[in-house]
Amino acid sequence: MTNTSPHKAGFVSIIGKPNVGKSTLMNQVVGEKLSIITSKAQTTRHRIMGILSGDNFQIVYSDTPGILKPEYQLHQSMMKFVNSSLSDADVVLFVTDIYEAFDETLGETLKKINVPLIFILNKIDQAKGTQAEDKLTYWKEYVKADAYIMISALDGINIDKVFNQIVDSLPEHPAYFPKDQLTDKPERFFAAEIVREKIFLNYKKEVPYSTEVEIMEFKEDEKIIRMRAEIYVERKSQKGIIIGHKGEALKKVGIAARKDLEEFFGKQVHLETFVKVAEDWRKKEINLKRFGYKN
Repeated sequence: MTNTSPHKAGFVSIIGKPNVGKSTLMNQVVGEKLSIITSKAQTTRHRIMGILSGDNFQIVYSDTPGILKPEYQLHQSMMKFVNSSLSDADVVLFVTDIYEAFDETLGETLKKINVPLIFILNKIDQAKGTQAEDKLTYWKEYVKADAYIMISALDGINIDKVFNQIVDSLPEHPAYFPKDQLTDKPERFFAAEIVREKIFLNYKKEVPYSTEVEIMEFKEDEKIIRMRAEIYVERKSQKGIIIGHKGEALKKVGIAARKDLEEFFGKQVHLETFVKVAEDWRKKEINLKRFGYKN
């Protein structure tokens, strides 16, 4: 695009089922690690905006939780984030992969879309033979889109095609945010997400899904950021698992989190972690409000 082009700007909602690569895609297109990426499903819980700006465009991406049938109050709040991102979207990226199949939960969400829809088939780097092409043919029966693009978000394959299609689909509009702004979330949010990611990577089964992280202290000077993170679990037995024998498990999380925090913030980080119990917090309105899942 040249400087004589009209300025385009808009909100692009990235939706799809859990674990199809939505967060990997957003981090790839924004060029920064803003969303948690793990091999476990349902790691994204909030609507996270990533802002990409150029001379003549501004794309405000929204990474959203995976579309699912709610089992907890937390899940209901997560689905509200999906719906709110659709309500103000100018373009929707529907992401699936070569393993997923259509279901009615997806169908209900897709019915709500009345803006340009770009269909993204992810993980083509893992496809064998004609698997990717066959899967795209399958999906075209269920999803009517303005464009169909096969990508590998992990390897960056065809990300440029996604970008070009988005810019073509955006309305002419001034920028919504300052051009140097990267996201709508505060620094504490990303600090908590980095700690939470390390919990997902270091513990098994239900424990990571039962945890929430809150940054209680964030003090920054020229050389160092001092943080105090509180990790909440739903039961006392989970507290013991998080801490581990002689505190070794929690120490491992802290070391890994500090490394990523220093990379993210570009300076030395001193991180303290504490584990607390908030019984059945995923089902309780007061806790969901506290952790930012409800207004």
